[in-house]
Amino acid sequence: MSNKNKPEWAPKNAGKEFATTVVKGKESQHDGVPGNTSTRTRKAPAKRKLSIENYVNGVLAHDRTILAQTITLIESNSEKHFEMGQEVLRQLLPHTGKSLRIGITGVPGAGKSSFIETLGCQLMKEDLHLAVLAVDPSSSLSKGSVLGDKTRMEMLSRHQNCFIRPSPSGGKLGGVTRKTRETTLICEAAGFDVIFIETVGVGQNEITVRSMVDFFLLLKIAGAGDELQGIKKGVIELADAILINKADGDNIKRAEIAKRDFANALHYLKSPTKGWTPETHTCSALTGDGIYPVWEMIKRFEENVRKSGVFEERRNQQNLGWVHDLVSERLLNVFYADPLIKAMLPQLEKNVINGKIPPTQAAWKLLNREL
Repeated sequence: MSNKNKPEWAPKNAGKEFATTVVKGKESQHDGVPGNTSTRTRKAPAKRKLSIENYVNGVLAHDRTILAQTITLIESNSEKHFEMGQEVLRQLLPHTGKSLRIGITGVPGAGKSSFIETLGCQLMKEDLHLAVLAVDPSSSLSKGSVLGDKTRMEMLSRHQNCFIRPSPSGGKLGGVTRKTRETTLICEAAGFDVIFIETVGVGQNEITVRSMVDFFLLLKIAGAGDELQGIKKGVIELADAILINKADGDNIKRAEIAKRDFANALHYLKSPTKGWTPETHTCSALTGDGIYPVWEMIKRFEENVRKSGVFEERRNQQNLGWVHDLVSERLLNVFYADPLIKAMLPQLEKNVINGKIPPTQAAWKLLNREL
């Protein structure tokens, strides 16, 4: 090996023990592939820009690639994407409303993803089409997310009848992302029979997902609370069913005790769904024990609420609530985008930090636009 082929950092007297060599580049635009004598530079094909019609027709044709691109369009915070996304959504709206929406929540570590995979594989045997919207937490520091839930659904993700879409929460409270409702409608238009919305591992008061789904399932694990914990207000009182997961091995007895405690607690709480009494079950996402009875319960629930009219009534109320949420969000954005508010805010914040005015007075000054 000659010195001119050695990297700069190699010792002067180095021999052939240095495997690294410097190869002079070629001006012929050779692509670097051994044996390829072509001098053309290979470029990746340009990504096709989709029109509104492309998005709509692709979703209705169950094209998985375009479905994913449509969700990306909807999730975009860009102003130029907003109008196109809303028009796509408007044209897809007549094709929505036919799926069963199931919210699945619980504390971190309750086994939500494992439960979804096990139940989802069971639904595949019934030739149902399933969409899973998995929401992962966003960092409050870096604002990034590790979209890892799909890796826990290895078998389910391979099935042609299943579509799994992980999305970042974006700091949105309630365990869901700001665009979850829109994404749900897109998946309905694509023809999915069942839609699972798996939330971020939530606490007692993070309950936004209830306003998006037909059936709300709360996963618990043995030792997560006693009967008193069960009657506290919050996510438990909004659940249509409580499922004690990880009821396997030495944990079966503890799971049965937890099931009994929560069943007793539910007697003190008003049912969130008219005409339905919330149930408690145990299961093991690991072994599959108790999984199918949960699906049978959900089907009984659907039959019950559709016959009574509660299903349609709830959907209507959810749509109205969505309108008010959007108005509140838009007003907040418009308020902070106001040039006068932008000019006032730094000084008011400084005054609050320095103790010159209380936070309540600062808020009042902002609302009244007075320094």
